[in-house]
Amino acid sequence: MGTGTSEELDLGQAPGRPGRAAYDGPLLAVDDLSVTFTRRGRRDVRAVDGVSFAIRPGETVGLVGESGSGKSVTALAVMGLLPRRGVRVGGSVRLEGEELLGASDDRLRDLRGREMAMVFQDPMTSLNPVVSIGVQVTEVLRRHRDMTREQAAVEAASLLRRVGIPDPVRRLKDYPHQLSGGMRQRALIASALACRPRLLICDEPTTALDVTIQAQILDLLRQLVRESGTALLMITHDLGVVAGLCDTVHVMYSGRVVESAPRRPLFGAPRHPYTGGLLASIPRLDAPRGAPLHPIQGSPNDTIPWEGGCAFAPRCEHRVDACTTSAPALEVRGDASVRCWNPLPPPGRAAAAPEEGT
Repeated sequence: MGTGTSEELDLGQAPGRPGRAAYDGPLLAVDDLSVTFTRRGRRDVRAVDGVSFAIRPGETVGLVGESGSGKSVTALAVMGLLPRRGVRVGGSVRLEGEELLGASDDRLRDLRGREMAMVFQDPMTSLNPVVSIGVQVTEVLRRHRDMTREQAAVEAASLLRRVGIPDPVRRLKDYPHQLSGGMRQRALIASALACRPRLLICDEPTTALDVTIQAQILDLLRQLVRESGTALLMITHDLGVVAGLCDTVHVMYSGRVVESAPRRPLFGAPRHPYTGGLLASIPRLDAPRGAPLHPIQGSPNDTIPWEGGCAFAPRCEHRVDACTTSAPALEVRGDASVRCWNPLPPPGRAAAAPEEGT
């Protein structure tokens, strides 16, 4: 894929920063996070409702679900990028034990880029169209790593080379519209990696790319985690991406996590009907020709408030009476959990997988 050898992708600890061994807890700990959008004269909207998860250094965690499930809002809350007005944020978000909710704008600006970074879905909405790629990458280096203009230019070219952009010195002079979609996404990743962040959040980074470029970007992210120990939070609705990249998966629906498990047991024995529906809707190469797909019936808008039952109940083929009268609690079994009154039975050999954590 042209991303260079492991030696070329050396994105280790940034100079002047405490070593990772100084803190042995989770790198990112999100506890009971809630985000409510308030609108004058209209009903409040709870976009994120009691979400909790943790990520350790070198771990890749997937946050999956249909559009509108609260994935991106969760990421924006972690990064401190939600607007101050019209939004109520509750719970706790800790980066290496430091509470981020309520932190000052100056502190968050210092952490973003240096300790945590985010790659957004569409690079054309993230890159400034009237500023060259070189200026946008070197700006991060000069702001957070105190480099001179000349040092930043050399490092920026090295970053572009590491993410597989050919002729990086020339590309630094290009504007975003002069690059292909894959190269723009690589440039955005290069900018995110400029300060060697400990936490990288990717929000649908390959949605707009063809499958060949998508595979190259995912390979680059996989190598990044392996070589530098960066913690990666992958937000996507593409379960194929999750299957090849993530260690642990959290499935969100209507603002809540409805199932969490390591990748293997979740794909082999999903417990929540929503997770099972997502997996059943994926086309299979081994299916007979002409076999129908099995999409989840209804729309993500067909929900009931969690306070009155399970939000997924209107679309669920496995619902029971309790599903429309009270909200199910999150049942934890080992390293897996499910929020459902009538979970799917574990199939055959995979029955013990969630308890074993395989």
